[in-house]
Amino acid sequence: MKIHEYQAKDILAKYGVAVPRGEVAYTLDEALEVARRLFTNGAKGVVVKAQIHAGGRGKGGGVKVAKSFSDAEEYTKKILGMHLITHQTGPQGQKVQRLLIEETAPIDRELYLGIVLDRAKAQLVFMASQAGGMEIEEVAAKDPDAIYKEYIDPAVGFQPYQARNLAFKLGLKPTQINEAVKFMTGLYKVYIETDASLLEINPFITTKDDKLLALDCKINFDDNAMFHHKELKDLRDVAEEDPLEVEASKYALNYIKLDGNIACMVNGAGLAMATMDIIQYAGGSPANFLDVGGGANQQQIEQAFGILLSDPNVKAIFINIFGGILRVDVLAQGVVSAANNLGVKLPIVLRLEGTNVEEGRKILKESGLNFEVGSTMKDAADLVVNAAKGVAR
Repeated sequence: MKIHEYQAKDILAKYGVAVPRGEVAYTLDEALEVARRLFTNGAKGVVVKAQIHAGGRGKGGGVKVAKSFSDAEEYTKKILGMHLITHQTGPQGQKVQRLLIEETAPIDRELYLGIVLDRAKAQLVFMASQAGGMEIEEVAAKDPDAIYKEYIDPAVGFQPYQARNLAFKLGLKPTQINEAVKFMTGLYKVYIETDASLLEINPFITTKDDKLLALDCKINFDDNAMFHHKELKDLRDVAEEDPLEVEASKYALNYIKLDGNIACMVNGAGLAMATMDIIQYAGGSPANFLDVGGGANQQQIEQAFGILLSDPNVKAIFINIFGGILRVDVLAQGVVSAANNLGVKLPIVLRLEGTNVEEGRKILKESGLNFEVGSTMKDAADLVVNAAKGVAR
């Protein structure tokens, strides 16, 4: 689950991590009231920042520095309500429905801090770099040595000496080291206690008066842990998510929309990835990742069909099921029921293996509906790609 920058900074502040003064605003009047209050309380300038779940906001025109109240008003009018396009939003962009108005800081240096799970080592890694303000993926690709790492033993946690190591490598002043240790320790506590899956401060800045601040913050949470954190779950902004993905989450379906025209319904994440690969190999393009899971019932299968059909780009449907916990005959009953109830007109290709597979195939054959069943994954992939192209086999 993703949250907005202002929400992430509110969490940081509760853990004693320094952030600039600022407030969220949903309207022009609210934004101007925040800007007026900051200028009145000594701010030399304010930053008007679009709040969307995507990076690259500055390059897209969604972050502007206002040196006066009139500048703040001008930028607020431009940014609030705009469709902000960044490298992470796609060409359709994302509508800006809220802003963060915060005071500027006298920046001396821009650095980077981040925490993520290194799956290869099965440990959290605390990363730091002097290349702050840049996309960390670009830094890693061009100069991997520019990213300093401290791996965290889960038995003892992040230690002060590790924070000092990172602080020294960042070239912080001796007078800033203790504050940096406190800052990084606070970030680690946020990550652990909120069940985060990613935490990034980019940029992490030093100021000309030697302060340390999180100028930007990104936090993602582990969806599977949100039952522990009702207060965090309430931060979810569904307006920032694809409507079909939101609908799928209501029925415990794992759905991610893609740009192709072949809808995929699969049980198991690994099989879903293999299905998308083999569609590409056959010359097609998947329209989604949809994992119905091992224990899907007939209702979930019908809901999954409805979600797939809601995508206007879909020209054919590929159902690839290996029946284990989810028996093939149960799936077949759900598919037939969904096709009848929803009046499905699109071609449907299935590849079925596993428990009660013969019963499942019999149900499909006796349904009177026009299903095609592939004998192998490759055969089924060829069938569905041809169907999407309108090519008879």
